[in-house]
Amino acid sequence: NINHPESEPMIIGRNFLVKINANIGNSAVTSSMAEEVEKMVWAIRWGADTVMDLSTGRNIHNIREWIVRNSPVPIGTVPLYQALEKVGGIAEDLSWEVYRDTLIEQAEQGVDYFTIHAGVRLHYIPLTVGRVTGIVSRGGSIMAKWCLHHHRESFLYEHFEEICDIARAYDVSFSLGDGLRPGSIADANDQAQFAELETLGELTKIAWAKDCQVMIEGPGHVPMHKIKQNMDKQLAVCGEAPFYTLGPLTTDIAPGYDHITSGIGAAMIGWFGTAMLCYVTPKEHLGLPDRNDVKTGVITYKIAAHAADLAKGHPAAKIRDDALSRARFEFRWEDQFNLSLDPETARSMHDETLPKEEHKLAHCCS
Repeated sequence: NINHPESEPMIIGRNFLVKINANIGNSAVTSSMAEEVEKMVWAIRWGADTVMDLSTGRNIHNIREWIVRNSPVPIGTVPLYQALEKVGGIAEDLSWEVYRDTLIEQAEQGVDYFTIHAGVRLHYIPLTVGRVTGIVSRGGSIMAKWCLHHHRESFLYEHFEEICDIARAYDVSFSLGDGLRPGSIADANDQAQFAELETLGELTKIAWAKDCQVMIEGPGHVPMHKIKQNMDKQLAVCGEAPFYTLGPLTTDIAPGYDHITSGIGAAMIGWFGTAMLCYVTPKEHLGLPDRNDVKTGVITYKIAAHAADLAKGHPAAKIRDDALSRARFEFRWEDQFNLSLDPETARSMHDETLPKEEHKLAHCCS
């Protein structure tokens, strides 16, 4: 965004290193402005390449201002959340005018990319009726409720060219939202999910014609044997626009450990060509993450992204692995710690059993 001079450029695409995004944001019941800025700094400290502010409570504007002004990485938002706050939380009262004004307000602040749920179309909503978990995307459910109440096509879809004009004026990128993503492995790769993906491909071409940058959001909950189909279909219908996935989670039976269930899927889909992975924390499905959850999520996803880079044969990916392996073989403990993704944890685990400084020297362990 032209109004976010604090940001460094960030390249996102399948020919480059896999990037990771960390979600932060307050709700109506938790956290303050200072806490959210602290969470953002903490996420970036551990390796987040972009940060999304998903705040839904009071003070959305001020929280976002503080986050953008303090962020050296691109910041994304879901403008629909703030638009909903402006109409008192009643989805049926949303309008194009309220949404348009929200886009401009956020672009003026310096938001770098918008999640736009323009793929949730009126005639796709009945396709979700037979699902185990229906529509789980917050943005998707808001738009579905609006469409059904008014018996009209989504105003996001109908006004997409105007949305592109606003984004182009401020150099804001799009993250085209998957409002019909599967919320359980039972619903993975179903008709609703792929119908929306086709529309996202159509919208990508419109955005490109308007000189707007686009990435495509992906699932969700997908068992391992169905992950590659997601990647192949996205490349085919979206013109190879960068794919940006939430995991995917490979099983539904591990609340409290969904950073692991999703890290497995993230490593796989990153290997197949996904450009950016949205982290999942241990609190997924259970509550809002604190700073420890944020760190756990970021580290888990740095591992998944790096594993994918290695599998893709990225030229620079192996250098760090080889350096750490040599340090390990030569018992250079400090080098091992410093080359790891989380030096603090590696050092503390070592010190639990061998706390003395001399135990970090080669002769003690050879």
